[in-house]
Amino acid sequence: MPLYLGLMSGTSLDGLDIALIDQAEHCTLVATHFLPMPGTLRSELLSLCSPGPDELARAAIAEQHWVALAASGIQALLSAQGLAASAIRAIGSHGQTVRHEPTRGFSIQIGNPALLAELTGISVVGDFRRRDLAAGGQGAPLVPAFHDALFANPAQPRAVLNIGGFSNLSLLTPGQPVQGFDCGPGNALMDAWIQRYQGLNYDKEGQWAASGQVQADLLQAMLNTSFFQTEGPKSTGRELFNLDWLDQCLSQQPSYAPADVQASLLELTAQSCIDALHRAQTDTQELLVCGGGAHNLQLMRRLAALLPNAQVSSTDAHGVPADWVEAMAFAWLAHCCLEGIPGNRPSVTGAKGLRVLGAIYPA
Repeated sequence: MPLYLGLMSGTSLDGLDIALIDQAEHCTLVATHFLPMPGTLRSELLSLCSPGPDELARAAIAEQHWVALAASGIQALLSAQGLAASAIRAIGSHGQTVRHEPTRGFSIQIGNPALLAELTGISVVGDFRRRDLAAGGQGAPLVPAFHDALFANPAQPRAVLNIGGFSNLSLLTPGQPVQGFDCGPGNALMDAWIQRYQGLNYDKEGQWAASGQVQADLLQAMLNTSFFQTEGPKSTGRELFNLDWLDQCLSQQPSYAPADVQASLLELTAQSCIDALHRAQTDTQELLVCGGGAHNLQLMRRLAALLPNAQVSSTDAHGVPADWVEAMAFAWLAHCCLEGIPGNRPSVTGAKGLRVLGAIYPA
């Protein structure tokens, strides 16, 4: 059994997802483990997403704490499964994104793969984005190749929508290369807004958003951002969509009740995703949703309402738990790296060609 671990810590900064896969004929999920992000570490990682003092030292210290957390989670998962470190061929570690600026030629994920290999005794594959960037790509999103391998249907056009802190689409059209791109905010703005007003990390099932009214003028002001008018390949992050950006949009509008802003932010996520889908794949018959956004019932309702001619469901309906698709993807990318299989898709990132992604840190 070729076993791999995938480690994903996304832009939502809610915690670390660890997935154990068996990469035999097909990628099969064997076990999972989730570690909530400690509050102090979350705050430091979030602050590193913006310019600040002494960034290099702070980032170096933060990634040591991040790696220690990841190593503890890996050890817990292996113990629960009765597995030795030697049973795992490699860990695929995405690391924690703190800056993503492909227009300036860089994307930074901290996570010290060398230290992770040292603490776990398992070879680590990390630094997945940089080779695609070197080849002229966006370095993101990287999961569409995995979505294609896992969910493609030769009989009908499908799309996979990952809604984490930000949203990205994978377009699976029979007879065509997979396409994909970032759509814009996923949960990041909604999480930041509810944290500001209610001190909560997220809006459970979208209940607060459902209690408000979408404000059409605010929604349009947000959708006027040039990112939404550009075609893929494209990617984005907290560098563009953050509370400062939202406050700027709000400053141009009348005062709104906080719940109405939350409702408008949820509608922004739903509309930007479906608008992008309509432009890129006009005959979608099925939309599979993964990531934390799949648990937001109000968001899922809005996606279904905006895409009435397609079936909208969580990837759970296809036997792959929505919470674990991303972590599985990086375990699969580690396998691809060790086998010399290209992990990027030029039709997604805009890179000059197929490239084997990742750097290997032997145990």
